[in-house]
Amino acid sequence: MEEIELKALLQMVRKRWWVILVITIVAVAASAVYSFFVLKPVYQSNTSIYIGKNIESQGGIAYNDILLGDRLVNDYRELVKSRLISELTIQELNLENMDAAKMAPKLSVNSKKDTRLIEISATDGNPEQAKAIADKVAEVFKDKVVEIMKVENVQIIDKAQVPVSPIKPNKKLNLAIAAVLGLMVGFGLVFIIEYFDDTIKTPEDIQKHLNLPVIGTIPVFPE
Repeated sequence: MEEIELKALLQMVRKRWWVILVITIVAVAASAVYSFFVLKPVYQSNTSIYIGKNIESQGGIAYNDILLGDRLVNDYRELVKSRLISELTIQELNLENMDAAKMAPKLSVNSKKDTRLIEISATDGNPEQAKAIADKVAEVFKDKVVEIMKVENVQIIDKAQVPVSPIKPNKKLNLAIAAVLGLMVGFGLVFIIEYFDDTIKTPEDIQKHLNLPVIGTIPVFPE
């Protein structure tokens, strides 16, 4: 019984393969147009900062200090995204049509595991501006974290670099997803068409739908 059902499914796909192909091509083409011509590229630039106590005055870095640094990352993240940091960055870079509400989503802070290093990332549609924002935020953050959180030692380790390629959109991934969705929709449409198609086309259809034996068939002769 399973073999018969599998054969029926294969016959449905073989009979209307062009439906699946057309829908898949349309889906991939639409995704390509949207990814290449509609979505704007977004670039990301990163800079890293060391935050901690002076080793000379503390006799080295204790493991508890590292754990405390991990817990403080949330504080650093909120400080980087604060209106204070954003407004100072916008002011010093003379960014037009930019405010703190637009600047905050462009910034992110991540910690490097088991270290006192944090990474500040800035995104923008312009790669040079992404670099400039990352560097300036790091400079402003360095000054303000000492003033606000009384951190003794803050050093910028890596300056930001101009990104070469955008991080978004992921065009290959978009095309792959569109192809999979196109295939799924195509197969689904074919199955729906076959499910609601109750016309008789072959002797097997008579036996299947009417449960009647086929005594004979009349061939079609050319005129």
